[in-house]
Amino acid sequence: MPENYFARYIPLLIHLILALLIATAIVLLSSLLGKHRPSKVKLQAYECGITPTGDARERFSVKFYLVAMLFILFDVETVFLYPWAVELRQLGILGFVEGAIFVAVLIVGLIYAWQRGALDFE
Repeated sequence: MPENYFARYIPLLIHLILALLIATAIVLLSSLLGKHRPSKVKLQAYECGITPTGDARERFSVKFYLVAMLFILFDVETVFLYPWAVELRQLGILGFVEGAIFVAVLIVGLIYAWQRGALDFE
């Protein structure tokens, strides 16, 4: 190991220390100099302009989480289609076939989830 191996990390360490100091200073100055006038309206939860009613800890259906997971799954897989579409000409026919298989697997998965009722909220 070269003798100046750790010396290359000194700028990174300085950067991290400065970032922590600045963040701490901003939070402390805000809490010390900021106006604190709590009221009933300010302490109330904000719900997009709608007055909140009921308990915030109500139970949600499992289907809500299932739809959310499916959305994230298909959303992430859609992100993989962008680089494929950009490089499609250079990939040739083999790249097209592989991409078509990928899309077919996505469609089969969506149809399966749809038929199993994973997308129904009733």
